[in-house]
Amino acid sequence: MSGVHPAVGAASALASVAALTALYRAGFGSDSQLFGPFPSHGASDEPLVALTFDDGPNEPWTGRLLDLLGEREVPGTFFQVGRCAERHPEVTRRVVDEGHVLGNHSLSHSFGRYLTEPRQEAEIRGGQQVLQAVAGVTPLLYRPPWLCHWPWVLRGVARSGSSVVSGTFGSLVEVAQPSADRIAAASAGRAAPGSVLILHDGREARGGNRAASVAAVGPLVDRLRARGYRFTTVDRLLGLRAYA
Repeated sequence: MSGVHPAVGAASALASVAALTALYRAGFGSDSQLFGPFPSHGASDEPLVALTFDDGPNEPWTGRLLDLLGEREVPGTFFQVGRCAERHPEVTRRVVDEGHVLGNHSLSHSFGRYLTEPRQEAEIRGGQQVLQAVAGVTPLLYRPPWLCHWPWVLRGVARSGSSVVSGTFGSLVEVAQPSADRIAAASAGRAAPGSVLILHDGREARGGNRAASVAAVGPLVDRLRARGYRFTTVDRLLGLRAYA
């Protein structure tokens, strides 16, 4: 008889899965520092949290989110996609005009661009240039799509003069838009002093319904304030420059 014993084959398959999982966590994990600094939280023990919103602007959801933050006097950090800002320039300008911080989340949020432009310099600089043209500020905070921070991506961010920013996903199933209560409860449960919480007001560069995410922000703010938390922006929490 010949061939591989089933037990040996199963062990090999498990080892391969484990290796792929470790590789994924190294390059995409929100807390992974293997390839260089990838800050996901501030060093302070004070009850401070930075609420961040990715993949916008995306109407009407970003506009409603800005209304809500304004009513509660909560500052936010918006990591926006260049192509989305081109579609809704007035919303990107509103982020800055109302005292929130504008961050760069690439030009097109395309996974294919990691294959054709692995260093991501065109995506990093392109997003930065569009946001500057639209809002009149040059963002220096960069959150890579899918939190991909391979060494060559980190080098591209550094060459642009930007600082890379990670964070903690408020809800791991937010993309499926569960109930607002579920998103708020999950996000509050993952918050800790110095947390940078990640929520979404868009989806990649395609937009999409983010009603549940927006509706979750009010209850989330209320839950955290009841625990004594205050809110700040990423640049202040991490001690980074927001703009050039």
